[in-house]
Amino acid sequence: MNYLAYLRLREPPFSVTPDTSFFYPCRSSQEALNTLLIALQNGEGFIKITGEVGTGKTLLCRKFLSTLDARQWMSAYIPNPDLEPRSLLLALAEELGAKLDPAADQHRLLRALNRALLDVARSGRRVVLCMDESQAMPLETLETVRLLTNLETEKRKLLHVVLFGQPELDHKLSKGNIRQLRQRITFQHDLDALNEEEVGHYFAHRMRVAGYAGPPLLGKAARRLLFRSSRGIPRLVNILSHKALLLLYGEGGTALEPRHIRLAVLDTPASARPRRWWQALVAPVTGALK
Repeated sequence: MNYLAYLRLREPPFSVTPDTSFFYPCRSSQEALNTLLIALQNGEGFIKITGEVGTGKTLLCRKFLSTLDARQWMSAYIPNPDLEPRSLLLALAEELGAKLDPAADQHRLLRALNRALLDVARSGRRVVLCMDESQAMPLETLETVRLLTNLETEKRKLLHVVLFGQPELDHKLSKGNIRQLRQRITFQHDLDALNEEEVGHYFAHRMRVAGYAGPPLLGKAARRLLFRSSRGIPRLVNILSHKALLLLYGEGGTALEPRHIRLAVLDTPASARPRRWWQALVAPVTGALK
Protein backbone atom coordinates (compact mmCIF):
# COMPACT_ATOMS: atom_id res chain seq x y z
CA MET A 1 0.00 0.00 0.00
CA ASN A 2 2.05 2.89 -1.28
CA TYR A 3 -0.22 5.52 0.27
CA LEU A 4 1.19 4.61 3.70
CA ALA A 5 4.46 6.35 2.92
CA TYR A 6 2.67 9.08 0.96
CA LEU A 7 0.51 9.99 3.99
CA ARG A 8 3.25 9.13 6.51
CA LEU A 9 1.29 6.34 8.18
CA ARG A 10 2.78 3.73 10.51
CA GLU A 11 0.27 1.03 9.55
CA PRO A 12 -2.79 0.45 7.34
CA PRO A 13 -5.68 2.49 8.78
CA PHE A 14 -8.54 0.56 7.21
CA SER A 15 -7.71 -3.10 7.51
CA VAL A 16 -10.79 -5.31 7.92
CA THR A 17 -8.92 -7.47 10.46
CA PRO A 18 -10.24 -6.64 13.96
CA ASP A 19 -7.61 -4.66 15.89
CA THR A 20 -8.57 -3.30 19.31
CA SER A 21 -6.17 -0.36 18.97
CA PHE A 22 -8.53 0.98 16.27
CA PHE A 23 -11.70 0.53 18.34
CA TYR A 24 -13.91 3.59 17.87
CA PRO A 25 -16.33 4.20 20.75
CA CYS A 26 -19.33 5.41 18.77
CA ARG A 27 -22.61 5.66 20.65
CA SER A 28 -23.83 2.14 19.88
CA SER A 29 -20.47 0.39 20.43
CA GLN A 30 -19.87 2.19 23.71
CA GLU A 31 -23.37 1.35 24.92
CA ALA A 32 -22.76 -2.30 24.02
CA LEU A 33 -19.44 -2.33 25.89
CA ASN A 34 -21.06 -0.70 28.93
CA THR A 35 -23.86 -3.27 28.80
CA LEU A 36 -21.35 -6.12 28.82
CA LEU A 37 -19.35 -4.75 31.73
CA ILE A 38 -22.42 -3.91 33.83
CA ALA A 39 -23.96 -7.33 33.18
CA LEU A 40 -20.79 -9.08 34.34
CA GLN A 41 -20.63 -6.94 37.47
CA ASN A 42 -24.21 -8.00 38.23
CA GLY A 43 -23.26 -11.67 37.83
CA GLU A 44 -25.58 -12.37 34.91
CA GLY A 45 -25.23 -15.78 33.26
CA PHE A 46 -26.31 -14.90 29.71
CA ILE A 47 -25.72 -11.76 27.63
CA LYS A 48 -26.51 -11.26 23.94
CA ILE A 49 -25.05 -8.82 21.41
CA THR A 50 -26.48 -8.79 17.88
CA GLY A 51 -25.68 -6.77 14.80
CA GLU A 52 -25.72 -6.94 11.04
CA VAL A 53 -22.72 -8.22 9.09
CA GLY A 54 -19.82 -5.78 9.33
CA THR A 55 -21.06 -3.70 12.27
CA GLY A 56 -18.05 -4.60 14.44
CA LYS A 57 -19.19 -7.48 16.65
CA THR A 58 -15.86 -9.30 16.59
CA LEU A 59 -13.90 -6.12 17.30
CA LEU A 60 -16.27 -5.32 20.17
CA CYS A 61 -15.79 -8.84 21.53
CA ARG A 62 -12.01 -8.49 21.50
CA LYS A 63 -12.17 -5.02 23.02
CA PHE A 64 -14.42 -6.35 25.78
CA LEU A 65 -12.04 -9.23 26.55
CA SER A 66 -9.04 -6.89 26.60
CA THR A 67 -10.87 -4.66 29.09
CA LEU A 68 -11.31 -7.42 31.68
CA ASP A 69 -8.95 -7.55 34.66
CA ALA A 70 -6.99 -10.82 34.35
CA ARG A 71 -6.72 -10.98 38.14
CA GLN A 72 -10.50 -11.29 38.39
CA TRP A 73 -11.49 -12.96 35.12
CA MET A 74 -10.47 -15.90 32.98
CA SER A 75 -11.75 -15.61 29.44
CA ALA A 76 -12.57 -18.26 26.86
CA TYR A 77 -13.17 -17.33 23.23
CA ILE A 78 -14.76 -19.55 20.59
CA PRO A 79 -14.77 -17.79 17.19
CA ASN A 80 -16.92 -20.31 15.35
CA PRO A 81 -19.37 -22.27 17.55
CA ASP A 82 -20.82 -24.30 14.66
CA LEU A 83 -19.97 -27.35 16.72
CA GLU A 84 -21.81 -30.35 18.06
CA PRO A 85 -22.32 -30.28 21.87
CA ARG A 86 -19.45 -32.65 22.58
CA SER A 87 -17.00 -30.65 20.46
CA LEU A 88 -18.05 -27.45 22.21
CA LEU A 89 -17.36 -28.94 25.63
CA LEU A 90 -13.92 -30.10 24.52
CA ALA A 91 -13.18 -26.66 22.99
CA LEU A 92 -14.18 -24.93 26.23
CA ALA A 93 -12.02 -27.32 28.24
CA GLU A 94 -9.07 -26.52 26.00
CA GLU A 95 -9.63 -22.78 26.50
CA LEU A 96 -9.65 -23.32 30.28
CA GLY A 97 -6.58 -25.54 30.20
CA ALA A 98 -8.55 -28.47 31.61
CA LYS A 99 -7.60 -32.01 30.68
CA LEU A 100 -10.62 -34.04 29.62
CA ASP A 101 -10.90 -37.57 28.33
CA PRO A 102 -12.04 -37.23 24.69
CA ALA A 103 -13.72 -40.61 24.98
CA ALA A 104 -15.87 -39.59 27.96
CA ASP A 105 -19.62 -39.20 27.54
CA GLN A 106 -21.30 -35.80 27.81
CA HIS A 107 -22.27 -36.31 31.46
CA ARG A 108 -18.67 -36.92 32.46
CA LEU A 109 -17.45 -34.03 30.36
CA LEU A 110 -19.86 -31.70 32.16
CA ARG A 111 -18.70 -32.98 35.55
CA ALA A 112 -15.05 -32.46 34.59
CA LEU A 113 -15.79 -28.94 33.39
CA ASN A 114 -17.62 -28.24 36.63
CA ARG A 115 -14.49 -29.23 38.57
CA ALA A 116 -12.34 -27.02 36.36
CA LEU A 117 -14.68 -24.05 36.86
CA LEU A 118 -14.68 -24.63 40.63
CA ASP A 119 -10.88 -24.61 40.62
CA VAL A 120 -10.95 -21.22 38.87
CA ALA A 121 -13.50 -19.94 41.41
CA ARG A 122 -11.28 -21.05 44.30
CA SER A 123 -8.46 -18.97 42.83
CA GLY A 124 -10.70 -15.90 43.16
CA ARG A 125 -11.50 -15.53 39.48
CA ARG A 126 -14.60 -16.00 37.34
CA VAL A 127 -14.92 -17.34 33.81
CA VAL A 128 -16.56 -15.57 30.86
CA LEU A 129 -17.15 -17.45 27.61
CA CYS A 130 -17.53 -15.33 24.45
CA MET A 131 -18.96 -17.04 21.41
CA ASP A 132 -18.78 -15.25 18.07
CA GLU A 133 -21.04 -16.03 15.08
CA SER A 134 -23.54 -17.61 17.47
CA GLN A 135 -26.27 -17.62 14.84
CA ALA A 136 -24.46 -20.65 13.35
CA MET A 137 -24.73 -22.67 16.56
CA PRO A 138 -26.95 -25.78 16.36
CA LEU A 139 -29.93 -25.79 18.70
CA GLU A 140 -28.55 -28.82 20.57
CA THR A 141 -25.32 -26.93 21.23
CA LEU A 142 -27.23 -23.89 22.47
CA GLU A 143 -29.00 -26.15 24.94
CA THR A 144 -25.64 -27.49 26.10
CA VAL A 145 -24.46 -23.93 26.72
CA ARG A 146 -27.57 -23.39 28.86
CA LEU A 147 -26.69 -26.47 30.89
CA LEU A 148 -23.22 -25.08 31.47
CA THR A 149 -24.68 -21.94 33.02
CA ASN A 150 -26.47 -24.14 35.57
CA LEU A 151 -23.07 -24.71 37.17
CA GLU A 152 -22.86 -22.44 40.19
CA THR A 153 -21.89 -22.15 43.82
CA GLU A 154 -24.28 -20.96 46.52
CA LYS A 155 -23.11 -17.40 45.85
CA ARG A 156 -22.65 -17.00 42.08
CA LYS A 157 -22.50 -18.47 38.61
CA LEU A 158 -19.34 -20.33 37.66
CA LEU A 159 -19.65 -19.39 33.98
CA HIS A 160 -20.88 -16.25 32.22
CA VAL A 161 -21.74 -16.53 28.53
CA VAL A 162 -21.81 -13.76 25.93
CA LEU A 163 -23.40 -14.60 22.58
CA PHE A 164 -22.35 -12.43 19.63
CA GLY A 165 -24.34 -12.98 16.47
CA GLN A 166 -26.18 -11.69 13.46
CA PRO A 167 -29.95 -10.96 13.67
CA GLU A 168 -30.60 -14.58 12.65
CA LEU A 169 -29.61 -15.48 16.21
CA ASP A 170 -32.83 -13.86 17.48
CA HIS A 171 -34.85 -15.99 15.08
CA LYS A 172 -33.12 -19.12 16.38
CA LEU A 173 -33.72 -18.12 20.00
CA SER A 174 -37.43 -17.59 19.28
CA LYS A 175 -37.95 -21.33 18.83
CA GLY A 176 -40.05 -22.86 21.56
CA ASN A 177 -37.75 -25.75 22.36
CA ILE A 178 -35.04 -23.41 23.70
CA ARG A 179 -37.30 -20.94 25.48
CA GLN A 180 -35.51 -21.69 28.77
CA LEU A 181 -32.32 -20.23 27.32
CA ARG A 182 -34.13 -17.19 25.93
CA GLN A 183 -35.59 -16.45 29.37
CA ARG A 184 -32.10 -16.39 30.89
CA ILE A 185 -30.84 -13.60 28.64
CA THR A 186 -31.25 -10.64 30.96
CA PHE A 187 -28.95 -8.16 29.18
CA GLN A 188 -28.78 -7.57 25.44
CA HIS A 189 -27.84 -4.92 22.90
CA ASP A 190 -28.33 -4.46 19.16
CA LEU A 191 -25.38 -2.82 17.41
CA ASP A 192 -26.41 0.00 15.08
CA ALA A 193 -24.58 1.27 12.02
CA LEU A 194 -22.73 4.59 12.21
CA ASN A 195 -24.58 7.80 11.40
CA GLU A 196 -23.10 10.31 8.97
CA GLU A 197 -21.29 12.36 11.58
CA GLU A 198 -19.89 9.21 13.19
CA VAL A 199 -18.57 8.05 9.81
CA GLY A 200 -16.48 11.24 9.65
CA HIS A 201 -15.19 10.78 13.19
CA TYR A 202 -14.56 7.08 12.55
CA PHE A 203 -12.48 7.90 9.45
CA ALA A 204 -10.45 10.54 11.30
CA HIS A 205 -9.98 8.27 14.33
CA ARG A 206 -8.52 5.40 12.34
CA MET A 207 -6.26 7.73 10.37
CA ARG A 208 -5.00 9.27 13.62
CA VAL A 209 -4.32 5.86 15.21
CA ALA A 210 -2.40 4.86 12.07
CA GLY A 211 -0.17 7.89 12.52
CA TYR A 212 -1.70 10.52 10.24
CA ALA A 213 -0.94 14.09 11.38
CA GLY A 214 -1.82 16.13 8.32
CA PRO A 215 -4.85 18.26 7.44
CA PRO A 216 -8.33 16.67 7.25
CA LEU A 217 -8.69 14.34 4.26
CA LEU A 218 -12.44 13.79 4.24
CA GLY A 219 -14.61 16.79 3.35
CA LYS A 220 -18.37 17.03 3.93
CA ALA A 221 -19.38 16.02 0.41
CA ALA A 222 -17.08 13.00 0.38
CA ARG A 223 -18.19 12.07 3.92
CA ARG A 224 -21.85 12.20 2.90
CA LEU A 225 -21.24 9.93 -0.07
CA LEU A 226 -19.11 7.56 2.02
CA PHE A 227 -21.92 7.32 4.57
CA ARG A 228 -24.63 6.69 1.98
CA SER A 229 -22.57 4.17 0.04
CA SER A 230 -21.50 2.22 3.14
CA ARG A 231 -24.86 2.62 4.92
CA GLY A 232 -22.73 3.35 7.98
CA ILE A 233 -21.43 -0.23 8.20
CA PRO A 234 -17.86 -0.01 9.53
CA ARG A 235 -16.51 -2.86 7.38
CA LEU A 236 -17.74 -1.16 4.21
CA VAL A 237 -16.41 2.19 5.41
CA ASN A 238 -13.01 0.51 5.75
CA ILE A 239 -13.12 -1.06 2.29
CA LEU A 240 -14.28 2.10 0.53
CA SER A 241 -11.85 4.33 2.42
CA HIS A 242 -8.91 2.07 1.58
CA LYS A 243 -9.76 2.09 -2.15
CA ALA A 244 -10.38 5.83 -2.17
CA LEU A 245 -6.98 6.48 -0.55
CA LEU A 246 -5.33 4.33 -3.20
CA LEU A 247 -6.95 6.55 -5.83
CA LEU A 248 -5.86 9.68 -3.98
CA TYR A 249 -2.27 8.45 -3.90
CA GLY A 250 -2.39 7.54 -7.59
CA GLU A 251 -3.38 11.10 -8.45
CA GLY A 252 -1.02 12.74 -5.99
CA GLY A 253 -3.99 14.50 -4.36
CA THR A 254 -4.31 16.07 -0.95
CA ALA A 255 -7.97 15.42 -0.02
CA LEU A 256 -10.65 12.88 -0.86
CA GLU A 257 -13.36 14.04 -3.20
CA PRO A 258 -16.76 12.48 -3.99
CA ARG A 259 -15.41 11.07 -7.26
CA HIS A 260 -12.84 9.02 -5.32
CA ILE A 261 -15.65 7.51 -3.28
CA ARG A 262 -17.75 6.86 -6.40
CA LEU A 263 -14.93 4.98 -8.08
CA ALA A 264 -14.40 2.92 -4.91
CA VAL A 265 -18.14 2.14 -4.83
CA LEU A 266 -18.09 0.90 -8.42
CA ASP A 267 -15.38 -1.58 -7.41
CA THR A 268 -17.25 -2.77 -4.28
CA PRO A 269 -20.37 -4.88 -5.00
CA ALA A 270 -21.57 -4.83 -1.37
CA SER A 271 -21.79 -1.04 -1.26
CA ALA A 272 -24.92 0.94 -2.12
CA ARG A 273 -24.82 2.64 -5.51
CA PRO A 274 -25.48 6.39 -5.17
CA ARG A 275 -28.64 7.50 -6.94
CA ARG A 276 -28.49 9.89 -9.86
CA TRP A 277 -30.28 13.22 -9.52
CA TRP A 278 -33.11 12.11 -11.80
CA GLN A 279 -33.70 8.95 -9.72
CA ALA A 280 -34.48 11.11 -6.69
CA LEU A 281 -37.18 12.86 -8.73
CA VAL A 282 -38.63 9.71 -10.28
CA ALA A 283 -38.92 7.70 -7.03
CA PRO A 284 -41.78 9.74 -5.46
CA VAL A 285 -43.69 9.70 -8.74
CA THR A 286 -43.28 5.95 -9.11
CA GLY A 287 -44.51 5.44 -5.56
CA ALA A 288 -47.59 7.58 -6.17
CA LEU A 289 -48.53 5.50 -9.23
CA LYS A 290 -48.50 2.18 -7.34
